[in-house]
Amino acid sequence: MKNKALSLFLLSALTVSTASAQTYAHGRSETYTAPTDEKVLEKLDKWQDQKFGMLIHYGLYSQMGVVESWSICAEEEDWIPRDSTITYDAYKRKYWNTINEFKPDKLDPASWAKYGKQAGMKYAVFTTKHHDGFNMFDTKQTDFSIANGAFKNDPRRNVAKEVFNAFRNEGYMIGAYYSKPDWHCQYYWWDRYATPTRNVNYNIENNKWRWNKFKEFSYNQIQELMNGDYGNIDILWLDGGWVRPARPSDAERQGRAYKGSQDIDMPKIAAMARSYQPGLLVVDRTVPGEFENYQTPERGIPDMQLNNPWESCITLGWDWGYTPTDQYKTPAKIVHTLVEIVAKGGNLLLGIGPKPDGTLPDEVAQRLVKIGAWTTKNGEAIYNTRITPNYRDESAWFTQSKDGKTIYAIACLEEGKPMPKTIVWNANEPVKGSKIIFLETGKPVSWKKTAKGIEVSVPKGLPADQAALAFAFAPANK
Repeated sequence: MKNKALSLFLLSALTVSTASAQTYAHGRSETYTAPTDEKVLEKLDKWQDQKFGMLIHYGLYSQMGVVESWSICAEEEDWIPRDSTITYDAYKRKYWNTINEFKPDKLDPASWAKYGKQAGMKYAVFTTKHHDGFNMFDTKQTDFSIANGAFKNDPRRNVAKEVFNAFRNEGYMIGAYYSKPDWHCQYYWWDRYATPTRNVNYNIENNKWRWNKFKEFSYNQIQELMNGDYGNIDILWLDGGWVRPARPSDAERQGRAYKGSQDIDMPKIAAMARSYQPGLLVVDRTVPGEFENYQTPERGIPDMQLNNPWESCITLGWDWGYTPTDQYKTPAKIVHTLVEIVAKGGNLLLGIGPKPDGTLPDEVAQRLVKIGAWTTKNGEAIYNTRITPNYRDESAWFTQSKDGKTIYAIACLEEGKPMPKTIVWNANEPVKGSKIIFLETGKPVSWKKTAKGIEVSVPKGLPADQAALAFAFAPANK
C-alpha cells in the first residue's frame, strides 16, 4: 500500500484550500483535510474509480408525494410546500401518522439496482433516516420506523437491509445516508417548545442532559447500521451539516436559534463505525475536517477542477424523493453532467425517488436505460480515470487513464442538432502519426492537425440522438 500511487491529488498536504465562487444548495466546505488511515485511503481511491452513483430518497415523504422531510420544518421557503388549509401543528401530526399508510407492497430494490447497473452506476447511497426522523431500518432506539408501521407484518419490513443486500448483490459499493438532525426525536425537537427552524429547539447549555441523550441516541443508531447486521458498508454519508461543533459565525447565521454547540462527538462515532467497518469513508457533509473524507457540493458543479475528492449530488428530477408531478432531466443532460464532473475530478451521485409502492417511476427507469446505452459504449473514458491539466475546450472535455498513457476526449453534442461531420479541439494533441480510437466502435478514425486544432472525422451512420462522442489517444506530451 505504501508503494501504491493513490492519485488523490492531495497527499502533498493534509489541508487544501478549495474556495470557489460557485453557489450550491447547502454550501461547500472551504478546506479539505486528507485522511491518513491507509485503509481509508485505499477505499477512497476505489471510490474515485466508480464515478457514478445512485442516491435513493425513500420514506414517509414518498407516500405523501412532498419534498422530502421539509414540509414539517416551519421555515418559510418557496421550495417547501405545505398544506395551508390546516395549522402547522395539525400538519405535523398528519405527517407523523403517515406511518400507518406507508406500505410498499411492491418493494423491489433488486430492480432499482439492476436499472442503476444498466445505467453504469457503481455505488449506491440509501436514506436510512431523513431529517423527519422516520427510520427505514429496524432500529431499536425508537418505534418510529418502517418496521413498526403499516408494513410491519411484511418479511421485507427492514427496508434498508433489503436495499443494501440487493445493491451489494449487483457489485455496488454501499453507502448509508443518515440524518444527524432528527425532528421526531424528543431529544432534538422537544415538544415543550415550538419548532421554528431546522435546528434543535431548546438551549443546549441549559439542557445538557437532554442533549447528551440525543448524542447517545445518534451513536446507538449509527452503531446498529455499522455493526455488521447490515453487511459491509463502504460509506457513512451524514446529512444535516448544521449539527456540528460551534463556529464563530453560528450566532449570526442561525439568528441565535440555539445557544451552544450541536456537537454529537464525531471522533467517537467515527472510531466506533470503523471498528466494525475498517476503511469506512465517513462523509460528514459540509463540516470541514478529518470526518469529511470527500466533499459533496449539492445541485451544482464546481467552476473548475478541485484537487481533492468530491462528488456532486444532483437530482434526476427536481425533487430528491418521489413527487407525482416531478419533471425529469433528459438522458443527454445527465450524460453531459457526468462528463463535466468527471473531467473536473469528481463523481456524480444521481438522486432518484422510488414510488410509494416500492417501484421506480417509469420515467426514471427509461432514463436510466438510455443513460446506460451511452456509458456501456463509452465508459472507458469515465471509469477508473483521473483528471488531466487541460480538461476542457469548448464542448469537449478530457480525462486520462490512471497511468497517464491515454487521453480521452469526450465531445458533448447539443440536443436536437444534426450530427457534426468533424469534432475539433485544441486542448490536447495526439502523438504525431498515432491513432485516435472512437470508443463506441473501438475502431480508429481519421484525424489531422489544422489551424483550428485537432480535427477528427466523425464516423457516418451514427444514431442522431447521441449525447456525446468519446475518443482515446496517446498524448504527444507524454
